[in-house]
Amino acid sequence: MKVYVLNGPNLGRLGTRQVDVYGATSYADLVADCEATGRELGLDVEVRQTDAEHELIGWLHAAADEQAAVVLNPGAWSHYSYAIRDACAMLRGPLIEVHISNIHAREEFRHHSVVSAVATGVICGLGVDGYRLALLHLARRRD
Repeated sequence: MKVYVLNGPNLGRLGTRQVDVYGATSYADLVADCEATGRELGLDVEVRQTDAEHELIGWLHAAADEQAAVVLNPGAWSHYSYAIRDACAMLRGPLIEVHISNIHAREEFRHHSVVSAVATGVICGLGVDGYRLALLHLARRRD
């Protein structure tokens, strides 16, 4: 099973950005963990990060065309990007939305995600473990 792990803006700064909120795990460590978890579970995992909205939309379109599964942390785009939400709605494989922090326990503007309505499932507030759990869920769905 092909799985794209896609990350939005500022996630490339993990490990240095607000460690009290996002933890000390670096982005490179997150990538390595997702790839290792994918190998353990027999998934073909590709991890990407962008600060450019149009690039993420292109990756979502490609995933839709491939019928691939997606683990998506849209970052701040979660809260206002209808373009990303609409690209997610085109996916034909499962979509797991992941947030490292608990968006419901943060600032009011973060409490709602426009992506959640088209996601298969949502994981938030479990730190980078949320990515592992999303991949495990996808592997179990496949079986």
